Amino acid sequence: MMAEHGAVSSVLLRMNAAWPLSAAARELACAGVPVFPCAPWGKRPATEHGFHDATTDLDQIEAWWRQSPGANIGVPTGAASGAVVVDVDVHGPVDGRTGFDRATRAGLVDGWELLVGTPTGGMHAYYPATPGTEQRSWQAARAGIDFRGDGGYIIVPPSARSIEGTTVGYQVEEVNAGPASVLDAGRLRYFLDPRPTPRHAPGSLDRGVDVDVSRLAAWVAARGEGERNRGLFWAACRLAENGLPASDALDVLTTAAGHAGLAEREITATVRSAYRTVRRTPARRGARDGSSPVRGASPLAATAWFDRNNSTRPSTESSRVRGL
Repeated sequence: MMAEHGAVSSVLLRMNAAWPLSAAARELACAGVPVFPCAPWGKRPATEHGFHDATTDLDQIEAWWRQSPGANIGVPTGAASGAVVVDVDVHGPVDGRTGFDRATRAGLVDGWELLVGTPTGGMHAYYPATPGTEQRSWQAARAGIDFRGDGGYIIVPPSARSIEGTTVGYQVEEVNAGPASVLDAGRLRYFLDPRPTPRHAPGSLDRGVDVDVSRLAAWVAARGEGERNRGLFWAACRLAENGLPASDALDVLTTAAGHAGLAEREITATVRSAYRTVRRTPARRGARDGSSPVRGASPLAATAWFDRNNSTRPSTESSRVRGL
C-alpha cells in the first residue's frame, strides 16, 4: 500500500535540525511513512533486513530509537512511502549536478516537491511515486545520479553524517511552489546513460534456471558487514551463469551493493571477478552441447566462500531470469 501522496515531503517541511531523530521518525510513521534506523552519522541500515524492516509501528520505532537515539532515519522509496528520489552525487571527479542540469534543460526532472541538500554536497530531489506502477531503483554511475525507487531507500532530515570529522546534516533547501508531478524514471535513465535493453542468453529460460534479478539485488542490498563482498560475488556468479551481460549485472548490482555499503570500485572489481570465474567453469560432462557451462550451480570459488545453509541465500523458488 502506498503512503498518502506527498506525505514524506509534508512531514519534512515541518521539521528542522533541532528535532530529535526519534520524534522525526515518529512523525513520519504517524503520516503513514514507514521508517527504519540506520547507523548514527552513517547510511548503513541498523536492522537485520535493512529497508525491508521499515514500519509505521510506533512501539517498534520507539524501541529502535530508545536503543540508539542517534540513529539516522531511513525511508524506503517507491510504493512503500509514496515518494521516489533522484539522488545527485558529488564524489571526486564525478559531479551529478552537471547531469541534473542537463536533464533540467531537457525537461526531464521538472515537478519535484523538495530539494534536500546531502552532507557530501549532493542533492535529493523528491517526487511523488507513480500510483500502481513499479519504479525500480537504478544507478547511472557515470553521470553521478541514482534513482531511488522500489527496492531502494534514502536517509531523510534531520539525520546527519560525519564527514571528515565534521557533522553535516541533511536539510531541505528548496520547495517547489508549483504543482508536483510524477517522474518518467525510465526516460531519465536512458537520457543519462543510454544502453541496450538486457537480453537473456538464448534458451536460458528453457533450461529451468531459477534466478530472479530483483530478488538477488534486494538480497545483496541487505548484506551486513563481513558478508557484503561475498554476497555480491555469489549474486554476480548467478547472473553470469544465466547469461546476463556483465554490463547489465554491474548496472543492477552497483546500486544494490552500494546500499550495503560497498564502494563502486570494489563492486566493479568483484562483479568482473565473478564473471571471469564463471567463464572458467568447465562444461558439464554428458551435456548434449559440450560447450555449455555448468548452469544452476555456483562456481567453486563462490561455493567455498559460502556456508552451504540455503537460508543464507535468497530464495529463488519458482523464479526465473527477468528483464531489469
